[in-house]
Amino acid sequence: MTLTTDSHDQPIDLDRDPYPYFAHMRKTEPVWRGSIMSTTSQLPPELIPDEEWTFFDFESVFSAFRDDELYSSEQYNQTIGLVLGPTILGMAGKEHHDHRSLISKAFRQSALERWEPAVIEPICVQLIEEIKDKGEADLVESVTLEFPTRVTATLLGLPEDDLDFFRKESFDLISIYVDIEAGLRASAELATYFQEQVDQRRRKITDDIIGDLVSAEIDGERLTDEAIISFLRLLLPAGLETTFRSSSNLLYLLLHHPDQLQAVQQDRSLIPAAIEEALRYETPLVSVPRTTTREVVVKDRTIPAGAQVHLCMGSANRDETRWENAEAFDIHRPRRAHISFAGGAHSCLGMHLARVETRAMLNSLFDRVTDLALAPGEAVPITGFPFRSPTKLPVTFRPVA
Repeated sequence: MTLTTDSHDQPIDLDRDPYPYFAHMRKTEPVWRGSIMSTTSQLPPELIPDEEWTFFDFESVFSAFRDDELYSSEQYNQTIGLVLGPTILGMAGKEHHDHRSLISKAFRQSALERWEPAVIEPICVQLIEEIKDKGEADLVESVTLEFPTRVTATLLGLPEDDLDFFRKESFDLISIYVDIEAGLRASAELATYFQEQVDQRRRKITDDIIGDLVSAEIDGERLTDEAIISFLRLLLPAGLETTFRSSSNLLYLLLHHPDQLQAVQQDRSLIPAAIEEALRYETPLVSVPRTTTREVVVKDRTIPAGAQVHLCMGSANRDETRWENAEAFDIHRPRRAHISFAGGAHSCLGMHLARVETRAMLNSLFDRVTDLALAPGEAVPITGFPFRSPTKLPVTFRPVA
């Protein structure tokens, strides 16, 4: 993806390395009238707003996330909602609060404490056991694509035989911005698949997330099949896509900074800091959209009502006014909150699960292999826009004796 702007007239390859461009925009036009998404979108013209803006600095992005009434997410209903159906992404007010409160119960701390030893750790251990004696592996193919898929499928109560279908449809589903036909096809196939799962649980409730949703109530009313299926379709990109990419980015960054990799291996208490720094430094989802509900002035720029505003988290997370030496990956830096999981009313529901999964994956890996290093001559960069991660991560290692 290439882009030019009035203030930066050289083509920019956002897929390969958007960060020099982000740094330039933070310094020159942190609130810019234009879209960083326009060259990748294949949405029909009628779904593209007449006026688009992009926020690049931390203060503006964070403030927008905090004001859900002014910066509405209801625009999702006309874009990703075409394939997901009605979800909490595009809800507001009481409707959003009620549905979010209901769904958040499935991800409460007590559930995570139960899932970690019973589901998450065994899955991660099994995956590392499958590769530890081979001496080499592609960690994307063998580990980071697999563990969130298996964890999500297990928590939903889906058959293991359906994993390949489950994974493929997840990636096709979110391709609506670049391949609308693939997204719509995946949406229809998942609707059929999840309807069968819901029907099974209406006949006999099961102890899994789908069973919880089938038996849940809002104001004394059970959720409709449509509401349940829409949430399950949302859970695919939320539960698989982001965790797969963020964990891939973390491993990539540690492998490219061997001193920090060694530090984490020797002191596991550094794992949480490593996870947060990787999320900040290489945000898996670079930007999300909002729509202004009224005119607003941001940094002396007047944005009209009804404008689409792209909140560029990938740029905000490298804002040099918030982090010293922000362009460096440093797990030892003083902790300051990033916004990789968005913020405000629409912050990511699964962020705590993603952290638990990633921690379990790293511990399982470090417990079973040593001398972990990039395979010679196999460097593959982190790429993509708006989703970023390496396509493969070839490594060598020795099993722990």
